[in-house]
Amino acid sequence: MTPLAGQPLLTAAGMRAAEGAAIAQGATVDSLMARAGHAVAAVVLRLASGSPVLVLCGPGNNGGDGYVIATALAAAGLPVRVAATGAPASDAAKNARAGWNGPVETLADVAPAPILVDALFGTGLSRALDPVASGALARCVAAARLSIAVDLPSGAATDDGVLYGAVPVFDITLTLGAAKPSHLLQPAASHCGHVRVLDIGIAAASQVQALDRPSPKQPGPEAHKYSRGMVAIVGGAMPGAAELAAQAALRAGAGYVLLLAEGGAQAPHAVVRKPFSAGALNDKRIGALVIGPGLGRDAQAEARLDHALAASCPLVIDGDALHLLDERRLALVHDRDAAVIMTPHAGEFDALFGKGSDSKIDRARAAATRAGAMIVFKGADTVIASPDGAVRVAEASNPWLSTAGTGDVLAGAVGAVLAAEPQAAFEAACAGVWLHAEAARRLGAAFIADDLAQALTAARAGL
Repeated sequence: MTPLAGQPLLTAAGMRAAEGAAIAQGATVDSLMARAGHAVAAVVLRLASGSPVLVLCGPGNNGGDGYVIATALAAAGLPVRVAATGAPASDAAKNARAGWNGPVETLADVAPAPILVDALFGTGLSRALDPVASGALARCVAAARLSIAVDLPSGAATDDGVLYGAVPVFDITLTLGAAKPSHLLQPAASHCGHVRVLDIGIAAASQVQALDRPSPKQPGPEAHKYSRGMVAIVGGAMPGAAELAAQAALRAGAGYVLLLAEGGAQAPHAVVRKPFSAGALNDKRIGALVIGPGLGRDAQAEARLDHALAASCPLVIDGDALHLLDERRLALVHDRDAAVIMTPHAGEFDALFGKGSDSKIDRARAAATRAGAMIVFKGADTVIASPDGAVRVAEASNPWLSTAGTGDVLAGAVGAVLAAEPQAAFEAACAGVWLHAEAARRLGAAFIADDLAQALTAARAGL
């Protein structure tokens, strides 16, 4: 079993293509089904600890996997029952059903078991389960000590995180061959439980991957504050937000943080504070400029944003600055020589790029192309997209991040990594998101943004 981090994410179409390539190399649908079923059975056997297992089988190849799972578990001596929606429909599923020597119960009135394996519907589903199947699945999952979904929870779409009707929350999802976008995209991701990838001999490759632990630049014996990266932060109407970003940048590894703002708090004292001036943005030592946290949306804010867009250093655009990006300014973003990272939450994204029905991955990728910038589409399922098509999707974040100021902390963290490695903007965006999530994970619950900024010290030190 392989955790999600760093794994490629294949859509339903991408999975069909990967399976087709494996078949072209000599595999068959039946052999792939056998590999999948035995791989799942090996995990179930280990987790069941001798408890009875109920396998629910659908009419397609996911149901065929279920029959293989049941057959393998029975051969290993585990008490197994099978219930099905009806007769198998595909040739491979029919062959798998023929290998199961036990009875097949009717799904509608099946009795639950301590271990539940859902092999009703997997990749490619595009509709809700019928009421009989949905009700039986919900009842069996609720009664089980351990519930395991094969590939995806039945009722979840593959590509965009959509749930077709009521879908139970599973303890574990064992995905076959490759992870799928809905293992990370909400709301489906919150119904998958712990997701693990099982190798079934399929070569999976994609520009879209699950976010992995970063390897940011570490200071060596020759390091000094400017080589570590200088971050300049433009303040505005709400000084506390810029202060949070400044502290976050320091604690995420920046060697020097310059806060260009009037007033505000005076801690930590390591932050250098000066009143804003356009000329200060021309300092060639600045590795990354952060604008947006607490900027405001008045004429002064617009002027400061225009100065930032005209600066030659890499730029992180967050918060209020995103709301000020009209078509003219968005064109300036696209045409900048230095990298730009934009960090919108859903409301800011919709205001800037418009609402849409495509998946969050597709929307982020389209926005990155349009803006010519790295897009960090924030949320419980943060998506990081590059104009070259590369995408990283973060695993579910700590729900306690839903408090004021945490986005300002993220902007500062991203700025710190970008300042240290200004030529690697996509990697900086990914590392900033990972550090932010790791700091929240270490805090646990009931924290505020100030706590989060401080926790970046331990998160960065742990890399």
